[in-house]
Amino acid sequence: MKAVVFEKFGEAPTIQTVPDPKPAADGVVIKVEATGLCRSDWHGWMGHDADIRLPHVPGHELAGVVVAAGKHVTRWKAGERVTVPFAVGCGHCFECTSGNHQVCEHQSQPGFNTWGSFAEYVAIEHADTNLVRLPDEMEFATAASLGCRFVTSFRAIVDQGRVKPGEWVAVHGCGGVGLSAIMIASSMGANVIAIDLTEEKLDFAKQIGAVATINASTTPNVVKAVKQITNGGAHMSMDALGHPTTSFNSIANLRRRGRHVQVGLMLGEHARPQVPMDKVIAFELEILGSHGMQAYRYPAMMEMIRHGKLKPELLVGKKISLDEAPAALMAMGGFEGIGIGVVTKFS
Repeated sequence: MKAVVFEKFGEAPTIQTVPDPKPAADGVVIKVEATGLCRSDWHGWMGHDADIRLPHVPGHELAGVVVAAGKHVTRWKAGERVTVPFAVGCGHCFECTSGNHQVCEHQSQPGFNTWGSFAEYVAIEHADTNLVRLPDEMEFATAASLGCRFVTSFRAIVDQGRVKPGEWVAVHGCGGVGLSAIMIASSMGANVIAIDLTEEKLDFAKQIGAVATINASTTPNVVKAVKQITNGGAHMSMDALGHPTTSFNSIANLRRRGRHVQVGLMLGEHARPQVPMDKVIAFELEILGSHGMQAYRYPAMMEMIRHGKLKPELLVGKKISLDEAPAALMAMGGFEGIGIGVVTKFS
């Protein structure tokens, strides 16, 4: 099959012909019809993930069609349209049996500790536990855009952040994660403040539900600005970028007993950011992580999509070919354009 491969961290990936994958006994092989371009893939290419073994095929936001199933797979067969969470749970450990597949003790992650979806085909383990059936009307590009950023934001807003109608929600960073969070929080009746460095992204954030915006490049004190808009601070705040400044601001702009959810990855030199611990104690703040979403939680999100309450198709940005993916991956060290880039052409 044709695939994007990098053989050294930080050096240009190339398009190569590599062996087709075969399904594990409890796994499937999926013909990839679309795969998202995510900053997490850039972190992997840079060497920030200790699980990656070279040579490596990145890619973890995927949608496609099952072409082969292992002998122990009972729920899936060739021809079915599917997607999968980026954290593939084993289904047997304590976390999985308690319903927390997203933090499985033995998880596999396509594009990280297994070869990923920047390829014509990808193998997925533990298929009966992790595959998600796609509605016939959903385009593959939209389904791929759900795979990491949208579902991570859904769980971060709904399950971790426990957002309620009428609450103030601050979203720091308007890339794919942040825009997804803005759409989801707005659909739940929250008042969302979008914070970013560019007016283009902030204007788009308003189009999908933000009631206020802050341009951090021209605002001297983002925390003060959030507190002024909200009359005291956000009830829930998310760092959707993953930077010491946005993480600090997201915690510091909370009102008493507020909830901060960290979604943007903090890796490499950013792994130990400063935390305003004095405010955490005095205001009884909550600091929460959010790492993907379990396959069994997808139906709730899919129903909101089906009824038009969520429109992830609006967040799909540039569509490119697999041949263009190496350059696009390397460029993700900078700030993303509007929306979620997706590979949709593989030959």
